[in-house]
Amino acid sequence: MQVLGRKYSMVRILIALSLVLGLTACSDGNFSLNPFNWFSTPGEQDWVALEPEEGWDYSRDRRLVVDEVTALRIERTTAGVIVHATGLPPRLGYWDAELVAENDGEPVDGVMSYAFRIATPRWATNTSKPQARTVEVAAFLSNATLRKVQVIRVVGERNSRSVRR
Repeated sequence: MQVLGRKYSMVRILIALSLVLGLTACSDGNFSLNPFNWFSTPGEQDWVALEPEEGWDYSRDRRLVVDEVTALRIERTTAGVIVHATGLPPRLGYWDAELVAENDGEPVDGVMSYAFRIATPRWATNTSKPQARTVEVAAFLSNATLRKVQVIRVVGERNSRSVRR
């Protein structure tokens, strides 16, 4: 009978200990039941900021220019034109493609230039077939802007394509 009593007292001790340990993890934000926090004052810890002191530079476009522009066409609408460009990056996984207007979106000597920008994959990818790597983008040009434009040009890393209106 004595052995059975010891067994139950050990179980009670283990249950009490697990309850105490479980409560130490509880906190409502103002009062902590964790005994390790009872004797420290808030703000005692040294916090490290992950942001650079000068801040993040969001103005710089970190995307690369696509390797090759394979096709360029324009589609007329009542409000202007849609410039469609097809690019071929060197391997799979490129994303966030966009036609970025150069010269602040103003034509120079009648030429409206776009850079075909694309973000690199975040992991190593295969080369695959050209059909699988093809990326298409589009940009809209209004009739007001088109009055000054004679040629629309899309620039890639190895080539550029142009279309006359």
